[in-house]
Amino acid sequence: MAFIETLITIFLILAVVAIFAKGVVIIQPYEQALNIRLGKYIGRLNPGFHWVFPIISTVIKLDLRTQVVDVPQQEVITKDNSPTNVDAIVYIRVNDPEKAFFQVSNFRTATVALAQTTLRGIIGDMELDEILYNRDVINTKLRDILDRETDNWGVKVERVEIKEVDPVGAVKQAMTEQTAAERARRSAILRADGEKRSAILKAEGLRQSMILEAEGERQSHVLKAEGERIGRILQAQGEAQGLRILAVGARPLDHRAITVLYLDALRMMANGQATKIIFPFELSALAKQAARFLGAEDEPGFRGEAGADLPDLDILGHIPKREEVEAILKEMQDAVPVVSVEELKDTSQRGVKPDVL
Repeated sequence: MAFIETLITIFLILAVVAIFAKGVVIIQPYEQALNIRLGKYIGRLNPGFHWVFPIISTVIKLDLRTQVVDVPQQEVITKDNSPTNVDAIVYIRVNDPEKAFFQVSNFRTATVALAQTTLRGIIGDMELDEILYNRDVINTKLRDILDRETDNWGVKVERVEIKEVDPVGAVKQAMTEQTAAERARRSAILRADGEKRSAILKAEGLRQSMILEAEGERQSHVLKAEGERIGRILQAQGEAQGLRILAVGARPLDHRAITVLYLDALRMMANGQATKIIFPFELSALAKQAARFLGAEDEPGFRGEAGADLPDLDILGHIPKREEVEAILKEMQDAVPVVSVEELKDTSQRGVKPDVL
């Protein structure tokens, strides 16, 4: 009898312990719980240790962290009648646990369904090109609409991202061909523009080259003409001074010496093989000179002896020395401006016609 009482006591203790343990509730830091007792909402349970009446109490735990909800892919017809497969990702967070549990049966499923219908409506009002290039606009619109609608459920939509926009096969093939054609057009435009610029630069370079060549040729002709002019002047001065020197040297010779020179010139001419001889002086004058040389009387007033009075004339003029001639040539070279190769390159690059070479 005592043994049975002991067993009953142990059973009651275990039952009490089990019932007490069943009423123990531990809430994590990122959770909040709703306490419902006998169908009546009692209140929230904050993170930590709690004990509720077992069997008659129900504790609903809600995760307050940001949750990722995947919106399944669906086929949407765009404004320009292009079938496109679109899916998205929605980031939500529970702000009000009471609304999230009491206002909607399953806030996650409701959010996904709302995101599908809203996304279908937004995509249907846009053309395919706008969808491909304006994802940020779609994300913003979808987030605003979902956040406004889910506020009654105590759910905050933090962010929405379009994960993929995939046109159907025929549309994708047409887009590929359009892209290839557009790239070919741009390539042709760039190639034509490059050829045009190349032709312009080539023509500009040829023009600059011709300008520089013409300018160089002009300067060359000027310098050549100036050198020839100075050479002729110096040559003429040399010839004139040589003639003056010959004249001064021949002036003291008397008529007898000149006669001997004439006769010697005749002898040299007679030794040649020519059949005709042209005399550049009168034979009568030569005969008179020969007679005087043999001792005939000269006409009165003849004064051909050596040492006769000669006029004191400065017929030689100023004969320049070598140093003076070199100084004149150096002044002429310094008077011609010189342009270096670097200045020519800089002038060619700026497209300015140089004044000199």
